[in-house]
Amino acid sequence: MDGRVHTNGLENFWSLLKRGIGGTYVSVEPFHLFRYLDEQTFRYNTRKDMNDGDRFGMALSYVAGRRLTYKHLTGKDESAVPPPVLN
Repeated sequence: MDGRVHTNGLENFWSLLKRGIGGTYVSVEPFHLFRYLDEQTFRYNTRKDMNDGDRFGMALSYVAGRRLTYKHLTGKDESAVPPPVLN
């Protein structure tokens, strides 16, 4: 860290998250909340270093070779472990 950490950054993140949930997604199931948080964290952390095309390519590189079943997506697969958090 370069010493320029303050609460305004966190307030900005939560503001963007609330606008995304209220405007883009409209409603969020509690089971999927961590996914929305991961997506917003990814966008926030790459907002200065990448343009939309670069960010999309990076997101696709995380998805390649992974499988998400409908049963797991809807939370009906109790044996499944949630996917790891993307940093």
